[in-house]
Amino acid sequence: MAATRLETSVISTSAKPYCVVQPTGKWVAVNFREFWRYRELLVFLTQRDIKIRYKQTALGVMWAVLQPLLTMLVFTILFGRVAKMPSEGVPYPLFAYAGLLPWTFFANGLTTSSNALVNNSNLVGKVYFPRLIMPAAAVLAGLVDLGIAFLLLFGLFAFYHVSLTWNLLALPLLIVLVTLLSLGIGLFLSALNVRYRDIRHALPFFIQLGMFATPIIYPMSAIPVRYRWFVALNPMAGVVEGFRASLLGGHLDWPALLQSAIVTLVVLAGSALYFRSMEKSFADVI
Repeated sequence: MAATRLETSVISTSAKPYCVVQPTGKWVAVNFREFWRYRELLVFLTQRDIKIRYKQTALGVMWAVLQPLLTMLVFTILFGRVAKMPSEGVPYPLFAYAGLLPWTFFANGLTTSSNALVNNSNLVGKVYFPRLIMPAAAVLAGLVDLGIAFLLLFGLFAFYHVSLTWNLLALPLLIVLVTLLSLGIGLFLSALNVRYRDIRHALPFFIQLGMFATPIIYPMSAIPVRYRWFVALNPMAGVVEGFRASLLGGHLDWPALLQSAIVTLVVLAGSALYFRSMEKSFADVI
């Protein structure tokens, strides 16, 4: 009994508790401080996703180049040679490839991030960490593919004797923008995919539709003026046009990029709130 009373006394006179666990409401903001504490886990999961992507593949990282390259060749034959699509004075292979670079990264980011929670269900159900890290790692892993795909682009620059301009300084901002947009939509889809597995079946179809709704095979100038405002609602339209202007020279449409940035931030904030509101039920549903 004495020992019991002593233990109770120590507990009652101890310092403030180290951690207080409190129930959260339905809508909870992202805890950036907690996210930063788990930054090493983010790096680890990103490296793991990169390794898994090319594990036991014959061509390895060449797949990062083959996907946009083969698509560019098909587009060049069908739309550049047969349909005679305008390319604003740029060789059509360069025109198409410069647009495919951000779109391929964006589409792959949506696909991998939307399945991140389902594919890692064993971790979700056993270990606590900010679940937002999983879709974030899936998107960040795609930056390696984007960097590899740029190597072919510079080869095309040399082949067509195209010089770089000062617009290239805007490229890092555009990469950040497309990364945040991919993450924003990926967060929403990954949370939705936990409850509705139809997402993995419907997503490829909507990605294909989105590619034709984005000025990749055609320039924005080919769209009638009265319809351009509608196309500009697609944030990837401003990103793709910005990539072309940055890489190939030309006019950077800053109002369109600002509109894309605003839409991206709204999507990212809304998706993060939705993800956090669903996060507490992931382990039970998945």
